[in-house]
Amino acid sequence: MNEKLLSLVEAYLQKKFGNNSIRLRQAANDPNMAEVYIKEEFIGTLYQDNEEGELSFDFNMSILGEDLA
Repeated sequence: MNEKLLSLVEAYLQKKFGNNSIRLRQAANDPNMAEVYIKEEFIGTLYQDNEEGELSFDFNMSILGEDLA
């Protein structure tokens, strides 16, 4: 993902979740993946998909049972 795309998706997520602390960082090992953070806490991954010219993104967040306590 390029910087412009990262900025656009970051702004979308901030608006959608009402949280300006959401940040995206390009993953070092995959050009189609970004890491999602709230402040400095890693919360998930974001994957870019461009199948048949249709651009989409997939946000994945794991929630551990121990975090629910």
